[in-house]
Parts: sequence; C-alpha cells; structure tokens
Amino acid sequence: MTTPANPSTRELATSLVRRLQEAGFAAFWVGGCVRDFLLSREPGDYDLATNASPEQIEKIFPHTIAVGRKFGVMVVVEAQQQFQVATFRAESDYRDGRRPETVSFGDAQADALRRDFTINGLFFDPVAGQSHDWVDGEADLRAGIIRTIGAPEERFGEDHLRMLRAIRFAARLGFEIEAQTFAAVQMHASKIQLISAERIRDELLKLFAPPKVVEARPTPAARGLELLHASGLLEHILPELAATVTCEQSPDFHPEGTVFAHLCLMLKQLPPDAFPLLPWAVLMHDIAKPLTASRDPQTGSIHFYEHEKIGAEMTERILERLRFPRKQIEEVVAAVRHHMQFKDAPQMRKATLRRLLLRATFPLELQLHRLDCLGSHGALDIHDFLVAKSVELATQPEIRPPLLTGADLIELGLKPGPAMGKLLAELREKQLADELKTKEAAQAWVLTKLADCR
Repeated sequence: MTTPANPSTRELATSLVRRLQEAGFAAFWVGGCVRDFLLSREPGDYDLATNASPEQIEKIFPHTIAVGRKFGVMVVVEAQQQFQVATFRAESDYRDGRRPETVSFGDAQADALRRDFTINGLFFDPVAGQSHDWVDGEADLRAGIIRTIGAPEERFGEDHLRMLRAIRFAARLGFEIEAQTFAAVQMHASKIQLISAERIRDELLKLFAPPKVVEARPTPAARGLELLHASGLLEHILPELAATVTCEQSPDFHPEGTVFAHLCLMLKQLPPDAFPLLPWAVLMHDIAKPLTASRDPQTGSIHFYEHEKIGAEMTERILERLRFPRKQIEEVVAAVRHHMQFKDAPQMRKATLRRLLLRATFPLELQLHRLDCLGSHGALDIHDFLVAKSVELATQPEIRPPLLTGADLIELGLKPGPAMGKLLAELREKQLADELKTKEAAQAWVLTKLADCR
C-alpha cells in the first residue's frame, strides 16, 4: 500500500480510530476511503464506523455535530477538519426507494452487509493495519468489478439512486458493472424518476466532472454518458439528451455521425484543467438539434437552424429542473447561445470580435469551441486565432473599462433615459474599434454629438 499524499488528514483519521479503541470500542475506516486507499488513490475524505453510540462519541470527542443522530451519524471536528463517525447499524423497511424506515444498531459485519457495493463494504483498522472483508470486496477491487452486496434488485429497491451510483463508480474507476447488477439497473431504470432532482444532480456532477489527470482510457465523463445510455437511465434523467442518440448530422461537417457520437467524442477530449461547467456546456450545446433538424430535399444536407437559440432556452429549463444554482445556469446558457458565433470570428469587425473576447463567459466558450472542433472535423485554426487575439487584447488593459459612464454623461448635460443608453453603446463600439482611445477624446465626441442634435 502507498501512503496518501495528504498524511495529516490520514493521521487525524487514524488518531480518531485509536481514541475510540482506547475507550474500549471497535472502530474502523469504512466505505470509499478504504476502497481508494486499497487502490492507492488519495481518499477525498475519511469516514469511520464504530460500535460506540452517538452519546458515547460525544463524550470521547469534544467537538461534534449531530447530523443524523437517529441514524447514528455524528460529525467529529478535529483540527478544523470534519470526519463522519457512524454507529454500526442495520437498515430495513425501505418504503420510498430513498431511505429506511427502521434502523437498528448492530455489529461491524451487519453494517458492511447493509452497504451498496462490495467495493464500498470494506473495513480497515489503520492502527492494526488490518482490513476486514465480509462481502468479497477485495476480490472485486482486484478484478475491477462493480457488484451489489446481495441481490441487486433488493439493493436498488432500497435506494434507487444506487443505480446511478453504479454508473458513476464504473466510469470514475474504469471498472465493469457485473452482469446481474447491470441487468437490474436496466430493468428498474425508470424508478430513478422517484429520486429528488438535487440528489440526481449531485451524482451527475460527480459523474461528469473533468478527469483529475490525463489518462489513456476514455475520460470518466465520456464513459459515464455511454453507460447512462446503455443502462436506460439517460432517457429518464435527461430525455432531451437521449434524443441525440439517433439524431443524424451531415457527414461533411460531422464525419463522426450522430449528435450523441459527437458529444461522446467531445467528452473523451475533456482536459484535467477544464472548467467544472465545461462538461455541461458540452452536453447542452447541441441539445436542440433533434428538435430543429431538417433535410434539404435537393442536396440531402441536414440543417439545424437556430439550434443554438432554442438550445439555450432548453438548457435553462433542464438545469432549472436539476436545481442548478442560477449563476451556473446563466453561464452554461450563455455558452450554448454563443457557440455558433465562433466560426465567424476571423471575419468579424474589430469591435464585434473584442466584445466576444471580453464576455465574462468567453474562457468557458473557448474551451467548448475547442472540444466542438476536436469532436468533429478536428481543425483548431479558429481556436488558435482566438487565443492569439485574446493574448493581444490582454496587453491593452485600457480597452476593458468603458471610456465614459452614465455619470460622466450626466456631468456633460445629458439626462438619463434611452438616448443615454444609445449614446453609451455608440461610445463603446467606437472604443472597441479603436476610433476613440482616451476619455478626453470620448468627451469631445459626445459634446460634438450633442451640439449636432441641438
């Protein structure tokens, strides 16, 4: 086993186990941190399980938060870091496909058997350096298999979100989903609709997150999209995206084939340094193509007129449905709405091009354009042109702030209103076109303009 890159967090998690054991209780690392530790990956966080009750945990640790006392779940705060410490428990009587009606405290083996997948059912004692495997999880880790603990129909019936988690773990870890487990996902895929939008969104954010490092295999996001389709979950979570599977495109512009094939190719090129919202801009940028597709009866070419405009409207509705924050919705919508402008960039007037480069969402839009090219014709000449122009503009900081504001125009005698807004727009256009370069020149132009209007 290799030592995780952040030993301070590991040492804290080990000390919590030691203190519980010194107080006479059994205690282990559990779940994902053990899985990642055994895979020589750095755990994102460390969860603990123990036979100590919530009240006993409170007595041992001075700083605790009772996040789920009913379920035996406490958060211990140590050195400004939070660790979830849960009492061994068994669960039963799942009635809504989301949460158990009955929780009873038990032993470590019972706690392992209630978990979702074998690779998440491993326990590890960091003090003794010993792992405990009651579910054959280590064998599945070595084989790269996602398998439910017990019958998959029962595990997915307890919590329908586990179907989506199976896809996420397979994609992020590069594992295969065991045949019976995958068949159960396909059979019960429609039940994912019973899960709240927030829980689905959180899983999808993890599934489509940019890769942490460059890897030879397809990125987790690309494989995740393919597995969502193959499992039948996609049509219930994102039916608008499922419609792209059979949406053909003209081979002269898109030799890769369908819109869905285009999206998969784009996600395969997702870089580790990508903006977190880039996968969502990719998924949404052609979302309206199935609705806007038309074929020219003379040439046979396929067109998608105004798909960027309609796609922006669809994107807003989809992300609202998934309960995305408003700012994130606006950023993705802007990227979708503007993505067809980039092909015309070399022919744009200077002022128009600079407005594009100065948009707050331009960095996200540029990354989207790059993937759009790599997922189709592969030519990056426009991308490189825009990068060069962006670097050039960065050396001209005087371009960024407007030469005059509304307050400046009021001082020159203009009253607030539509005329002022129109004049400010004209000023900005002339500034971006390098026709006005100083505040004094702008003031002189305004005074001349006002004199001509009298």
